[in-house]
Amino acid sequence: MPDVPANVNQNTPVTCWFAGLTTLDVIHRSAVRPGPNQKITAVRQDVSAGGPAANAAVTAATLGVRALLISALGSGPVGSAARGDLERHGVEIYDAAEGHEIPMAVSAVMVDDATGDRSVVSPDAMLTDRVDVTPGSLDALPRPAVVLLDGHHPDLARSVLAYANALEPRPLIVLDAGRWRPVFADLMGHADVTARSADFRAPDSVAPSRATVATHGPDPVTWCDADGRHGTTGVPKVDVRDTLGAGDAFHGALAVALARGADLEAAVEEAVRVASLRVQYVGPRSWLENLSCA
Repeated sequence: MPDVPANVNQNTPVTCWFAGLTTLDVIHRSAVRPGPNQKITAVRQDVSAGGPAANAAVTAATLGVRALLISALGSGPVGSAARGDLERHGVEIYDAAEGHEIPMAVSAVMVDDATGDRSVVSPDAMLTDRVDVTPGSLDALPRPAVVLLDGHHPDLARSVLAYANALEPRPLIVLDAGRWRPVFADLMGHADVTARSADFRAPDSVAPSRATVATHGPDPVTWCDADGRHGTTGVPKVDVRDTLGAGDAFHGALAVALARGADLEAAVEEAVRVASLRVQYVGPRSWLENLSCA
């Protein structure tokens, strides 16, 4: 992987970019799942910003780095609600849809009160699939040590990647690969680390990233770095209350650790610690109070 700048250490504020999806999540916690044509009463409701890049940025900001989200929120009421939540948690925003009222995604989320498992229905970025940024707009932003791409806005992801690749020093590129998307064919070969779920599969024709991290739910995380070192990192057994955004928390913490100069093994250990903390708390943001002092 490219070298982290020499002046970056554990006590130096660094900047991480998180380029990708922002949604507004409407989250209901329920003791039962509804059947066809059935209504049920939730035991809890939360509304917060969501999306892989946005949630990872919230985690990173809480961990003490300068977290800059490059996304599309727009000036409509949905975007305003998401923006308020993100800014309240320390995330800086570059809005590629600034001044435009766009049909930003609203995600319907159900969390099982007994198991903490979540189900999500969302249009993701399909309603705003022409979002992009220019090199000139990115020039005005603080230089990143790490850039995380989630691939949800394909044009934006390609443009941010091209810009980051041309920077000196070049930042580390982390790819959040939860589900296969065609844009990953253009991203993976440039990524220093692809963090993927266990069921993620890329076509054989796609160039691999320099290093990989694979999560397996409650089972150990596997990793392989650019030098061919590989291993597993155990996941502690905890009381799981809410799994919503656990993967995003993992990716945010991974990006922060890499930005501060950790090798891949140490970065995975930190990401596991943070994700394991997240699942122990009910609600999308309540866990952050415990993260900041962990």
